[in-house]
Amino acid sequence: MYLRCIKPVIDFLFSLIALILISPLILIVILILFISNQGSPFFIQERPGMHGKIFKLYKFRTMNNKHDEYGNLLSDVKRITSIGKIFRKTSLDEIPQLFNVLKGNMSLVGPRPLLIEYLEFYTPEQRKRHNVKPGITGWAQVNGRNAIKWEEKFKFDIWYAENLSFILDLEIIFLTILKVVKKDNINLSDEITMVKFDGEN
Repeated sequence: MYLRCIKPVIDFLFSLIALILISPLILIVILILFISNQGSPFFIQERPGMHGKIFKLYKFRTMNNKHDEYGNLLSDVKRITSIGKIFRKTSLDEIPQLFNVLKGNMSLVGPRPLLIEYLEFYTPEQRKRHNVKPGITGWAQVNGRNAIKWEEKFKFDIWYAENLSFILDLEIIFLTILKVVKKDNINLSDEITMVKFDGEN
């Protein structure tokens, strides 16, 4: 009942109200990034969602598109901008995902949506993380995030998918807010500090 009916309603109402309330902040961030990036302030990338269905993930752009002398894209660490570092530390870059929640692609709480290229490496057990919608924050994020290995991260994701409840979601949201306030490992993104998953690490 909660997963199919109540959770989607809560996600929709919360994301709608949140987007309305923080719309002035969103406009300011868009303006800053438009000037800083000299172009689009948004980063859009396809990610696998519930049951592996592909959707377009929205984030604020925090990296440039600089290449090396051979035309290869520089590493994420070298491409992140100064303002991008600030937005990642404060998780402001995640705000556009509220539009994903509003559209029904994502939930407020759930396993983080990872790269499409990882799908081929998942074991049948690890694929269970896709039994629920991906989230802006999740059980793995409040239990170590990038400080834990992929195997542990997936275990947290699977445990959440199998034990999802209203109380658990409230606990995760509370812990996320607490980490943001304490500035304790709060960047919800995994792209920069996590090594890429290849089925072994």
